[in-house]
Amino acid sequence: MTTATMPARPVDATFAESAAPGFGAVLRAEWIKLFSVRSTWWTLGATVVLGAGLTVVLCAANAEWLASDTADEAPGSFITWGMMVAQICAVVIGALCVTNEYGTRMVQATFAAVPSRGRVMLAKSLLVSSLMFVVGTYTALLGYFGGNYFLDAQGIGLSFDGAVARSMYGSGLFLAGIALLGVAVGFLVRHTAGTITVVLAVILILGNMVMMVPGAFGEWLGKLMPGNAGQAISTPVPFTPDLLSAWPGFGVFAVEVAAVLAVAWVMLRRRDV
Repeated sequence: MTTATMPARPVDATFAESAAPGFGAVLRAEWIKLFSVRSTWWTLGATVVLGAGLTVVLCAANAEWLASDTADEAPGSFITWGMMVAQICAVVIGALCVTNEYGTRMVQATFAAVPSRGRVMLAKSLLVSSLMFVVGTYTALLGYFGGNYFLDAQGIGLSFDGAVARSMYGSGLFLAGIALLGVAVGFLVRHTAGTITVVLAVILILGNMVMMVPGAFGEWLGKLMPGNAGQAISTPVPFTPDLLSAWPGFGVFAVEVAAVLAVAWVMLRRRDV
């Protein structure tokens, strides 16, 4: 008696390819996940309101003083002042893009659907950085046109060229970098409050504390801290003149963010989830 054997059915190559979604599909999925929660919209709204609104308020409140002989600050230091607060919102966006999934355990479904974890990380990073670049630039422009109205009234208006124009898209670049730092730390910490705390502590608290270290070492340490190095590109005239200039500072900042992203990528591949 012989047993009939069924011939092996060939695997459909089209089905095999569709089992692994392409990068475009992953990016669309991340877009849907990010914008399907209200916290994203609230945070983006806060970015625009705080970033542009505080710039206008500070320019309106200080325009007369800046035009006087007693002023010891330049108008350019105020024209993007609100972006220093908007960076907090960028941290939140970067963190939420990652840690929301860990909090709900949906990250397990994400990695099951997309086995290539690096592709997921790249999609989140590209989405968040592009979003914050656009929102950051738009916010800086709103603050400029609103704040410059009051500076113009005092005869100290800033023309839209040179360092002023650079600070507009520079604000977008800075917020994009801050959001990427939030993404990287989010993959490392995997907790929303912890991620936001760590990034804000490094950027706002530690960046100011190291300036109290005496000598040339403390001076350079302050210049190289991520928040201090990256911030110079977002303002025509920084409040602290001892920081690195715009593009060298942003270069240092970009290298630091890339280093943290690399560590996050390695840890993401080694962890179970």
